Amino acid sequence: MLAVFGASATTGKILVRQALEQGYAVTAYARNPAKLNITHPGVKVVQGELQDLPAISRAVEGADAVISLLGPTGRVKGRPVSEGMANIIAAMRGKEVQRLVPTATPSAPDPKDSFDFGFRLAVKMVKLTMGDAYADIVGTEAVIRDSGLDWTIVRLPLLSNKPKTGIVKTWYLGDRKIKLSSVSRGDLADFLLAQVNEPKFLHQAPVINN
Repeated sequence: MLAVFGASATTGKILVRQALEQGYAVTAYARNPAKLNITHPGVKVVQGELQDLPAISRAVEGADAVISLLGPTGRVKGRPVSEGMANIIAAMRGKEVQRLVPTATPSAPDPKDSFDFGFRLAVKMVKLTMGDAYADIVGTEAVIRDSGLDWTIVRLPLLSNKPKTGIVKTWYLGDRKIKLSSVSRGDLADFLLAQVNEPKFLHQAPVINN
């Protein structure tokens, strides 16, 4: 069984459907369950906010893995996602769930990254224009890295609504052979699901695109 946070967003719904196609049962955590709009015997919906630790605990109970598509949207105040992720991690520890596969952006650094002037410039612009959102992204990554869980952070640049290709490239910043571009929502969902039982990127944060 998979617990999915951010299930009612566009990519979340795609991931839930693909998980069901692959034979998983899914517990979808949503602030507004009506937005999920998926009726299936394999789907259980838990309603709650990211501050609701008891509800989050119910969502992760019995899960083989937790997938999170949470991320700051636009201008935010404070660090709602990193605080929510801390609650998810606390619930996972309490329910003895070890595998965590969250998404992030390349703004969250990884030790395997190397210098990329263009991206560094872009990050500086994000810091200047969306400082709280940037702090939330970086703070979320830090909480995950310090969790003691079996995590793989999947970093993605832009999302596209193009059809799923079945081809995903993994790389790290500074790899000049690959340009920073988009990944389709369907391919992202497939990659996230593949990480549930794949140890290749354990405790790593690859960037992916098409």
